[in-house]
Amino acid sequence: MIKTRNGRTITSNEKQNKLLKKLYGTVFGRKMLKFLTKPTISHVVGRFMDSKLSKPLIKRFVKSSKIDLSQYIMYDFLSYNDFFTRKIKPEMRPVDPDFSHLISPCDSKLSVYKIDRNSIFRIKGTRYRVCDLLQNKALADHFCGGYCCIFRLEVDDYHRYCYIDNGTKTRNVFIGGELHTVNPIVLDHYNIYKRNCREYTMMRTEHFGNVVQVEVGAMLVGRIVNYDPSGTIRRGIEKGMFEFGGSTIVMLFEKDRVKIDDDILENSAEGIETVVKYGEKIGQSMICS
Repeated sequence: MIKTRNGRTITSNEKQNKLLKKLYGTVFGRKMLKFLTKPTISHVVGRFMDSKLSKPLIKRFVKSSKIDLSQYIMYDFLSYNDFFTRKIKPEMRPVDPDFSHLISPCDSKLSVYKIDRNSIFRIKGTRYRVCDLLQNKALADHFCGGYCCIFRLEVDDYHRYCYIDNGTKTRNVFIGGELHTVNPIVLDHYNIYKRNCREYTMMRTEHFGNVVQVEVGAMLVGRIVNYDPSGTIRRGIEKGMFEFGGSTIVMLFEKDRVKIDDDILENSAEGIETVVKYGEKIGQSMICS
């Protein structure tokens, strides 16, 4: 289930969910997945989506996803991917100006979990280890007692993301893998956060302590595009984007650094995702309070 910040319940894409149930819930579907989830297939699809041949898909996607084009900077897009990574008008995603407020890095459906002493918790019934995600146990252990925030982007979400605070960042670390869809239906069959391609960086922020941000690729998303190497970061400045498809951002916070907004914690405790927007307040710094 998904809820907006004002408590309204919404549903995900029903057609997409039916297709995923066939792929992940049948013998034939799982055989197809062995082929479809190979990174080489994702790269081939990516090249097609970068080409002019993919332009006819744009109009169909806009109609099926009911996208409000008035929110975006529009021009004659060269390909489907060119449209998919379109920029939103700045006034449509104002960044909360209070630096003590934790902001969402993206448009997404958010779930938040406390990281226990074993760094193991459940996401929609799937056991999840932070050390599996990062392939770095020492780094994972550093966030024991803190929060794990999971921002799930669907295909009709804005697929660019920003930095949550001023500070510095380490280099981007890429971890290869298979590419599975990040839809919750799949979590009953695959530990997608362990098997998907992903990229992470450590950020030393001014108001929220040390934060790890992980971008997780999804099926047919062969490219996670992060702009910056190590260096200085600025709150609200675009960090990168996902090309074609739904994807996920995972953020890890240290113990006693942030207080997540009550409605998000209450929804997460009930297994409900909360709709959040790029630059929107989702919590409060405990360092500044």
